[in-house]
Amino acid sequence: MMSSSDFLALLAVMAIAAYTCRVLGFMAMRYVPMTARMQAALKATPISVMSGIVALTAYNGGPPEWVALGVVIGLMRIFGNDIIAAFGGIAAVALMRATGF
Repeated sequence: MMSSSDFLALLAVMAIAAYTCRVLGFMAMRYVPMTARMQAALKATPISVMSGIVALTAYNGGPPEWVALGVVIGLMRIFGNDIIAAFGGIAAVALMRATGF
């Protein structure tokens, strides 16, 4: 089992790694011309990441995860916001598990 200090050290290292990736990506994008194709690719990134996470979870899961997949797809189509869709999917799984599924 991980101790509290190990967890905090791991959390700090992951935060530094994530921050470094973001900063280096931001700095590198200063030298890349922003075309319409590049802008479309950047706009599609959140939905592609969400799709990968949800698809893998639904594949390995059961009925609660399958219902959550439908909820996520529906909320993404309605709102176009990945955060709302993620919270909706989490709520769907939580509700189904709380009712015994």
